[in-house]
Amino acid sequence: MPATMIALFGGTGPEWEAREVPVPDAGPGQVLVRVRAAALNNADAQVLAAADPSSGGAGEPYQAGYEFAGEVCAVGPGVTGVLVGERVMGTQPRSFAQYVRADHRHVLPIPGAAGYEEAASLPTGLLTEHGALCLGAFRAGQSVLITGAASAIGLLGVQIAKVLGASTVVGTTRTASKEALLASAGADVVVVGPGEDLTEEVLEATGGEGVDVVLDHVGGRLFAACLPATRVDGHLVNIGRLDRAESTINLDHLSYRHLHLRGVSFGFGRPAELGEVLAGLVPEVLPAVAEGRIRPVVDEVFPLARAAEALDRLRTGEALGKIVLAMP
Repeated sequence: MPATMIALFGGTGPEWEAREVPVPDAGPGQVLVRVRAAALNNADAQVLAAADPSSGGAGEPYQAGYEFAGEVCAVGPGVTGVLVGERVMGTQPRSFAQYVRADHRHVLPIPGAAGYEEAASLPTGLLTEHGALCLGAFRAGQSVLITGAASAIGLLGVQIAKVLGASTVVGTTRTASKEALLASAGADVVVVGPGEDLTEEVLEATGGEGVDVVLDHVGGRLFAACLPATRVDGHLVNIGRLDRAESTINLDHLSYRHLHLRGVSFGFGRPAELGEVLAGLVPEVLPAVAEGRIRPVVDEVFPLARAAEALDRLRTGEALGKIVLAMP
């Protein structure tokens, strides 16, 4: 194993900076993974902008990245269930590097014959969407509305809901050209546009009752329209704010329909909780990935040396699925 590695850092300007740094050791409860691919998330661009000193950011250097795939090359004391040489995918800060030190609870075996680029595109989406469905008390036979469903994470949400037995999945997108993509992912109904008619279209698709569970990635006005589109005693889970964090809702819709409202962010502040959410993927979701019933959509793969181009692609908002970095 080499003594040093290449990693990407933010906090010095508007782009990531490649640095040579020491390879970390695997401490108690940790594994060291030789990274073969790492996937970009919208949060990567947001965190980079917030740290950019040239535009008023904090100017504090940090190692970037959140999800990865590769092989385990070392395990620390107290680690069970993870073996050296095992192909794994996982989620952990500082993953834009040739080696990642991760909590052993935050990695999963790569299902089946999935390649590293595909595997790196899965952890965040799988844990977020499946975890949100669980918080929404989803059961087979129920209907699901997914806003922002053409995002990389939303596309996985559509597939997971269908695999788990959703009767009807309604997906929203602002872009008409993505309607076919959503249909191919398994959406039964696709609502295209800014969302003025969302309530009416969802009620029409559900016989006037509304959906049982909402997974909202958009926030803003669209979130407010989801409330009257949810059936009595239904569940809404806000996951993201692709539009904005602020939303003005009609409390009558919340109260008279007896709705259950949850917000979620499966971050790294609660390692045990994140480990439990990842473990929840093992019984049904990972086998479906191995069988090809759940597959990530990969937009483009860039070598690490072209990370600036990958970042530019992310910033356009035009990517169809995940943008991936291949590690040298």
